[in-house]
Amino acid sequence: MLEKPWRHAAALWAVLALLLAPQWAVASGTLAPPAPVQQALASATLAGEGQMRFWGLRIYDARLWVQPRFEPSAFDRLPLALELTYHRAFSGAAIAQRSIEEIQRQVPLSSEQSERWQRTLSRWIPDVQPGDRLTGLYQPGSGMRLWLGERDLGVVHDAELARLFFGIWLSPRTSEPGLRGALLGRVVERAP
Repeated sequence: MLEKPWRHAAALWAVLALLLAPQWAVASGTLAPPAPVQQALASATLAGEGQMRFWGLRIYDARLWVQPRFEPSAFDRLPLALELTYHRAFSGAAIAQRSIEEIQRQVPLSSEQSERWQRTLSRWIPDVQPGDRLTGLYQPGSGMRLWLGERDLGVVHDAELARLFFGIWLSPRTSEPGLRGALLGRVVERAP
């Protein structure tokens, strides 16, 4: 008679373990980067993750993938990848426009520079639907590459635009310090 309750408890624990496995993988840092990140940054690990919300609505989930020597205060010195999984539909043009507005929070831009970079981003960033994943690779001194899922959308060869674009999430001057903190949550800042 004792054997049957034990089997029930073991089965229940097995089911719970399966249900909680994805959350445990994220919490323990064993989550594997998306394929484009694995190919571009072989030693990348998850630095942190968070969610962008606006007026309580989920906009996207974000994950930051970094290399072992990454330091938040010098986020622009090493290649890194930012993965965004959208919960809402947006046009690429709207994302580009919002990106320029966020860049202007970091540094002033001339109207000519603003318009030029907005055109560049509008051509590069696709329209997204709920569930779409955009992954951007920052390449210091060179530019940035973008994927929609596994599809390579190409490269922008503008080092300053790339640095400021990733600064939207990683600069201390970001408009979303809570999200920045979540993205950098697993990174320990090294003392100088």
